[in-house]
Amino acid sequence: MKHSFRNDYSELAHPDVLSLLSSVGSKQFEGYGNDEYSIRARELIKGKIEKPSADVHFISGGTQANAVVISSILRPHEAVIACESGHICTYETGAIEATGHKICAVKSESGKLCADDIIGIVSSHNGEHMVKPRLVFISQSAETGAVYKKAELSALSDCCKANGLILYIDGARLGAGINSRFCDLSYADFANTADVFYIGGTKNGAMFGEAVVICNDTLKEDFRYHMKQKGALLAKGASIGLQFEALFESGLYDRLAVHANETALKLAEGIGELGYKFLYKPETNQIFPIFPNKIADKLHTLYDFLNWRQMGEETAVRLVTSWNAEEGMVNEFLGDLKGLYLPRPVGIDY
Repeated sequence: MKHSFRNDYSELAHPDVLSLLSSVGSKQFEGYGNDEYSIRARELIKGKIEKPSADVHFISGGTQANAVVISSILRPHEAVIACESGHICTYETGAIEATGHKICAVKSESGKLCADDIIGIVSSHNGEHMVKPRLVFISQSAETGAVYKKAELSALSDCCKANGLILYIDGARLGAGINSRFCDLSYADFANTADVFYIGGTKNGAMFGEAVVICNDTLKEDFRYHMKQKGALLAKGASIGLQFEALFESGLYDRLAVHANETALKLAEGIGELGYKFLYKPETNQIFPIFPNKIADKLHTLYDFLNWRQMGEETAVRLVTSWNAEEGMVNEFLGDLKGLYLPRPVGIDY
C-alpha cells in the first residue's frame, strides 16, 4: 500500500485516545453529552481557552458543526461571507445552502479574508431585494495551509463588530494553525475574538469529533435544540467527550499538532532545497509544492496525494502530514524525489 500524504485523518486515532475509550468498557454513563467525561472535557477546554463562561458542545464532524452553527445563527434571509476556497464553499456538498442560506464567496489567493473583502460584500448588499450578510466564516488554518496572525484576526473582528456581523472560525485544523511557528495567536485570543469557533479533533488525533465553543452569550440559547434537530446530539456523546479528555488532559492535542507541522516543514525544506517552488508559503501541515507534470505523475505511482492545481506543464500538489507522520517516510519521499530530479542517461524517459 502506498504511503498517503493525502490527508491528516487516515489513521484511526492516537493510542492514548483509544486507551481511554477502551478503559470505559461496559460502564454505564449519562447520554447526550451529560456524562462525566464530557463534563470533564468541557472544563479542560474552558481552562485552555481561559474563558469559563463559554459553552462547549461536542459534534461528530466538521461539516455537521458548520451546518449546525451557521443555521442556528442566521435568520432565513441572512447570508455567509467566506473565501471561495473555504470548506463550506468547496467540500460540503452544499450543506449550508441546504439550510436555506446563501454563501457570498470572495476570491482570495491566500485563502484568507481581510476587512476590505467583508466591506465589499456588505456595501454591495444594500436592501431587502438581496440577502443580508450576517456571518463571516474563516478557517484556521486556511485551506491553503496559511494561518491568521493576531493583527489580521483583530482587524477582522473589529470590522465584524462595526458592521453587525458574527465572526465564526472553522477550526478543523485549529491545532495545526495555533501551533504553527508562524502563528502568534493563543487559544485565549480566539475565545476573546471570535463569537463562535470549533476545535477540530478528527484531524488531530481523535477518532472523530469537534468541540464547538460559543463565546457570544446571545448565541448560546437553544443550541442543543439545533443539534438535536440536525442529528448532531449523539446518545453516546461520551464517545467524543472521552476523546477530548484524552487530548486536553496533558497537552497531547498541541504535541500532536506540533509534530504534524514540523514534519511538513521538514518535507517542505527538503523539497525547496531541490529547487522546487511552492504555490503558498508552507506554514502548517499542508504544503503545496509545484512539480513538473512528469515528476508529479511518477510520484503518484509511489505515494498517495492530491493534485491541487494544474498549471500548464506543471502541477501544484497538496502534501499533508498527520499527527502520526514518520520522519522515515519524509526522508523516503525526499530520496525518491531527488532520484527523479537528478539527470538520467540520454534515451531514458522519466
